[in-house]
This record gives sequence, C-alpha cells and structure tokens, in this order.
Amino acid sequence: MKIIKKIVAMQNSKLEYHGLRKEEEGLREALCTLGNGYFATRGAAEESEADGTHYPGTYLAGGYNRLKSQIAGKTIENEDLVNWPNWLHLSFRLEGDKNWFQLEKLQVLNYVQELDISAGILRREMHFIDEQQRETRIISTRLVSMDNPHLAAIKWDFVPVNWSGMVEVRSTLDGSTKNEGVKRYKPLKNQHLKIIKKGEAENAIYILVQTNQSLLYMAQAAKCVIFSKTQKLDVIRKFFRGKEVIGEIFTFHVTLGEQVSIEKTVSLFTSKDDAISEPLNDALKQVNGQADFSVVKRRHSEAWKRLWNKFDIFVNASGNSQLLLRLHIFHLLQTASKLTIGRDVGLPARGWHGEAYRGHIFWDELFIFPILNYRLPDLTRSLLLYRYKRLEEAKKLAKREGYDGAMFPWQSGSNGREESQVVHLNPKSGQWVPDNTYLQRHVNLSIAYNIWQYYEVTADKNFMKFYGAEMLIEIARLFAELASWCDLKKRYEIKGVVGPDEFHTAYPGNDSPGINNNAYTNVMASWLFSHTLKAFDLIGITRREVLKQELQLDDRELEKWKEMGSKLFIPFIEKGIIAQFEGYERLEDFDWEVYRKRYSDIHRLDRILDAEGDSVNRYKASKQADVLMLFYLFSSEQLVQLFKGLGYDFNTSNIPDNINYYATRTSDGSTLSRIVRSWVVARSDRKCAWHCFREALVSDFEDVQGGTTPEGIHLGAMAGTIDIVQRCFTGLEIRNDVLWLNPQLPKEINSLSMKINYRGVWLQLNFSANSCRIEPLDEVESDIKIQFKKQSFTISNKSTKVIQYQQN
Repeated sequence: MKIIKKIVAMQNSKLEYHGLRKEEEGLREALCTLGNGYFATRGAAEESEADGTHYPGTYLAGGYNRLKSQIAGKTIENEDLVNWPNWLHLSFRLEGDKNWFQLEKLQVLNYVQELDISAGILRREMHFIDEQQRETRIISTRLVSMDNPHLAAIKWDFVPVNWSGMVEVRSTLDGSTKNEGVKRYKPLKNQHLKIIKKGEAENAIYILVQTNQSLLYMAQAAKCVIFSKTQKLDVIRKFFRGKEVIGEIFTFHVTLGEQVSIEKTVSLFTSKDDAISEPLNDALKQVNGQADFSVVKRRHSEAWKRLWNKFDIFVNASGNSQLLLRLHIFHLLQTASKLTIGRDVGLPARGWHGEAYRGHIFWDELFIFPILNYRLPDLTRSLLLYRYKRLEEAKKLAKREGYDGAMFPWQSGSNGREESQVVHLNPKSGQWVPDNTYLQRHVNLSIAYNIWQYYEVTADKNFMKFYGAEMLIEIARLFAELASWCDLKKRYEIKGVVGPDEFHTAYPGNDSPGINNNAYTNVMASWLFSHTLKAFDLIGITRREVLKQELQLDDRELEKWKEMGSKLFIPFIEKGIIAQFEGYERLEDFDWEVYRKRYSDIHRLDRILDAEGDSVNRYKASKQADVLMLFYLFSSEQLVQLFKGLGYDFNTSNIPDNINYYATRTSDGSTLSRIVRSWVVARSDRKCAWHCFREALVSDFEDVQGGTTPEGIHLGAMAGTIDIVQRCFTGLEIRNDVLWLNPQLPKEINSLSMKINYRGVWLQLNFSANSCRIEPLDEVESDIKIQFKKQSFTISNKSTKVIQYQQN
C-alpha cells in the first residue's frame, strides 16, 4: 500500500501517515521518536525488529560506551551513544497460526500512524484480514512519560471484527540490540552490552545489562495487564527465555466484536540515577506499583500541557509552518526537558533519536539555548554545567596541545575528551581519510557566547560568579595562547584552525592542517576578551580576589587580553568584503553550474571532489555559513562596534555585499546553513528569508539530505527555525539591560504570539504586521526597560503596552 503523507490541520498539532512504505520507515521512526529528556525511543512498530526496514532504538541521555576497532591499519576508539535493550516488543498470533504478527504479509485495509505533538502520544491504527479471512482491528497508543522520567507505556486495543477464538500475546525485553543504525559505521565494533541477568519477578519480567567499557548498568522491568472492558481478563501466562531475551506469552479467548485491551508498562533505571540503591530493584518496584495506563497517560499529557504553556509559539501562516514549528519544539523538549535539569548531560547535535554523530555534543547548543533561555533557564544552566564539569578535562586537552587555558573539544561525550574521529569514511569513494575537523576551536567561543547570552536573559549573577566567569577566563587564556604577534601586520594572528565552514581544513598542497586567521574565529576572540573582562568586573571584588588566587590570574594578564582584543587581524578581500580566512581570495573559483548538473545534490561537495581525486581546499566553496555567522550572532550595530574596536572601518552598508558574496559560494551542506542564511537577509530580503526559513523548516520532515534524518534529527536546525520566529522576525535581543524589539514579519506571517521569561518575569508578546502588544503575566518587581524600534518605555505591574508601527 502506497504511503500518503497527510498533515491533519486541526489545531496544527498532529502529524499523520497513511499506509506502509518500506523505504520511508526509517524517517518515520526518527520523526515519531518519543522521549522525555532522560531517554528516548524511536517510533518503530512494537512488533518490528532491526531488519533493514525498521530500527527500534532506545537511547539514554548521556548513555555512552567506548569500543576499539581496526580501521585503515589503525586501532581507533569511538565513544557511542548506546542502543539499549528494546522494551517495545509486543506481538500476537491467532489460533492455528505458526508465525507471529507481520503486518506486511497481511491484507491491510487501513493503516494510520499519528503523532500527537500536543500530548506526546504515538498512535497506530491497523485494520487487516489474514489468510483465513479473519478481520482484526488494533489501535496502539504509546508514550514515554514526561511526568516520570523512568516510565513508558503501550496500550493495544484489540478488536476481532468477524471472528472469535484464542489469541496469544507476546511481550519481551530484548537485550540482543547492537549499534547498527548508521550504515557508514558498519565496519566498526558495535556490541556494547552484556546481559547480567534476566528473569521474572512477581507479575513482571526484567533484564539487567551493563556496558562493556563504561560499566553503566540499565535495568528494565515490564508488566502486562489484559482487560476486557474494565475487568481483568483470565489469561494463561507463560514465561520464556532466549539467550538474550526474556518474555512472556498470554493466552486468552476473544469474542467477535468485543474489545480487549493489552497494557504494557515499562520502567527503566540506570546506575547513573540519583537517589537509588540498585537499578533493578527500583525498576521492579516502580513497575509493580504503577497505576493503569489511563492514569499514566493523563499525568503525562498534563506534563506536556505545562510545557506547551511555556514553549508554544503561535504563528498565523499559510501551509504547514505552524505544525512543523511545533514538531521542532516537540523534539527539542524530548531531548532536553524539565526532567533533564540536574542530570550530567549535554545537548547532542542529533538529539537522542538515533546513532548519527554517536550522540556527541558539538556547537549546536549555540542555536538551541536561545529557546531555553527565555522559557526554561534552569535547564540552560544545567546544560552549561555539563561544560563546567568538564573544565578540568578541557584544561588537560589544552596542555597536551601546548597551551594554557581550557580547550573544549569539537566533539564531546561522557567525560569531555576529544571524541572527533581520527579518520572518517567517505561514502562516495569508500576510502577512509584523515579528519581534521577537531581544529574547530571556535566551539570554545560558542560556549563563551552561550554563557554570556544566558546571563543577559537571566541576570543570574551567582552562576557567573561561581561557574561562568571561570570558564570565560580559561577560554580567554586559550585564545591568548593561540594568538601570536606578527611584526609585519602589527597585529595578532590565530593560525592552524578550522572555521564553521568545515570544508577548508588546510591550504592547497600544504600537508599541515588548518587555515590562518579565520575571520569568524578572530572577531569572536576579540568579543571573548572584552566580555571576559566584563564578566570579571560584574562578579564583585570578593569573588574576583578568590578567582585571582585560585587561577593565578593577575592584572597584567587582564591588560594583555584588553590589548589583544583590539589588535587581532581580520582579513579582507577588498574594501568591506571580509575574507573567510587569510588567502581565501587566492583560491580557485568553482564551477557550481557544472557540478549541479553532474551530481544534482552537491551539499557534500567535499566528498564528491575527494572521490574524483580532487580537494575542496582548492576552491572558493564553503559547506556552510562562516563569515555570515558574524551577522547571525550580532546585530549590525554591535558588529560595527566590534570592528571599530579592532580598528577596522566596517559599516552597515557592507553587510549585504558580504551576504551576496558568500551566498553564491556556499553549498549549504549543513542544515544549519539555511538557518543562518534566512536570519542574515531577514531585514533586506524578506522573500529570500522566508524561502530559506521554509527550506530549514522542512529539512528533517522531508529528509532533504537524502537519508540522514532516519539516523537522527538535526536538533540545531530544528531549534534554529524556532529561534528565527522567536528572535529574528521579532527583533528580540538584549543590549545593556534593555529588552529590544524590532519586528519585521515576512508577509507570509499574519501574526505571531509567544511567551518569554525575561529575568524572572513572564511576558506575553503578540505581533501583527502593524502592532505589538506586550503584557506582563507576573508581578514586576523592577521596571523592565523596553526599546521598541525608536521608542523607549518601561513595563511595570499590569501595564500592558500596545504599540502601532509600520514595517520597512
């Protein structure tokens, strides 16, 4: 049966698929993943197994393990996000059948899979006829509790439409899982788990597993109850064991037309959890004391309702923009939620939705934290502490590289060591090639930027005093070490790095990795020095003296940062056009038209050229926004001031020229690139901004990169689309303790409304094409300073403000 994607318009909160189509199952499973910030489970059918079409996967936030593999004559060690035992499995067979339920082999009358975004519920409706003409209807309802981090549940409503007879239902916990969700990782070792014990206890089955390197335990316990109407059904229950599986089979009679409900409740605990003695004991205790499915579902849906009350953004726009925006909010909250606060985890680039990038943490939080800062700042604080807890490891990495300060890794996992691969597989050529992307030292600058942005929104001085300032100081020390004085230029330079572009990892014909004076890195380093000094000033004299002693920091070092911040070299191609890095202008022009005709999809141009025996390092061709990141992170006024502080003449009229120059030289091989492109043209070309926004909005939904989304969502891009609506289209920013608003809505958006939490006060913001309404929802203890375009005013208690304006 051919699949039809159908989006249900009602309330713009349901994603619905009709029919079966093998080649799209992986995408559907990723987009229908359910999670709660503690663990996530892909949206695979309960009866399925990893067979090339389906891929059930359960992933624990921060649940990593390391394995060594022999690749290209080298022993390499990779740390992976572990695929834990499959708790989903639920199947059945009817009287006289030998095989268990396989929907693909039956005559399917109707199949609908529905993700209810508002309630966090995955629902499947199956209506089919078997070879004996028995007609059956099943409605499956699944949740991963947002109320209880350790709880998940499934309910099957089973109706024999035209028959009566005996049925067997099988429920298992399967410990045979491996990490097999990413094709290009197949040559690597993938067996992370060993089974410690499995069995049955009271009315539940259980399995206890342990990772074979990190020695992390996970216990799962499952309990099934079967009802007819509201009464428990008399069933014959039989346990069974396989080598790596524990299960139970229930046998019972069903009557024509009468519904039977099967409820499976599962509890997961690990040895990383707080306030437990032993995970198996707690898993069994919880599952046996759990309420029925209706109560679990109600509590779960209420928890989601509370989240949506804070996070929902209403967009009155054509098409599916509202739904997809909510889908992105939904997946963000399934990756990191209130249940994440206090846990030692970071934000993975691909969510906890699959095994792509091995669950590692990159720089994507730069695009994600702005959403959390304004709605759940305690969560941002907790996620920033993931970095702080790895500060010592970052200092060790810097020392190993010959530097003072802290060098946070490009890819981070369990303990903060550098997890970047030594080599990576080019799927175009089939060859393993060196990977120099670890030289993206700008990840440290994004951490510093995130710290400052969190402080600006929250004014959390205690965080800055005891965590933020120390991280800023150690990152500033690193960049002071990375920078060297050039007598010829009379400026400081930063050499041997890789910028956000990622394509350019060396100069043509040069065996030494890295490029020199990446403009983004150098400008951000200047920003870092000045804002580290600001942070040091604001923490107070007592804390300053403590940090000076603890970190052996003196005034000469502080003065050095001030000097370096004003004397970093920024390369230019010509007047007003910033060079991506020194020597960029000497690279060859690339024939984009020829390659687009030859390959159609050239997002990963580096792999294409490598397979041809060429190198992207030779060309003016970028994977994603690099220079343009400056226009993404800073307003035009802020950027002009940054360049002025560096002694360069740069004005706002230069910005469109820079955008146009790099737009024609970028492949947009990263989903983040469309976010940046939309943002930077929002004021000058609203049509283009909307087009790029829409491309980013549908990128995971339509899997525009051809097979990457089934391996895991692109969380940074998802969050980036939310932030375009939240901050870019509204002009929301904070400067010098003033909340700025400068709305510029695309014509496709008639209105938008949202809530933000600014320094502890909830504000309701409503925008239309010509008016804005600002209403405080909390008691305002100190007046809030607002700058709306050229108008300045304050918001106090019960002082709703309505402003009329005209868009440019």
